[in-house]
Amino acid sequence: MSEDEVLDYVKSTARALCLPLDEERARAVALHLGRTVAIARIVEAAPLAPHDELAEIYRPAPFPPEDAQ
Repeated sequence: MSEDEVLDYVKSTARALCLPLDEERARAVALHLGRTVAIARIVEAAPLAPHDELAEIYRPAPFPPEDAQ
């Protein structure tokens, strides 16, 4: 998307959500959104497989703790 298209998207989304957004704020939001898209493209292009993920799967502790019975 071009910068103008991103700005149009931000403005139309703000209108749809009834969010007050002046021109300066809309341009700032569009700039940050553009940066976020650029970062996402870099991450998506990285050749990673599921085993490359270092974070463990979240497993909440039992409640109450099993050894408290």
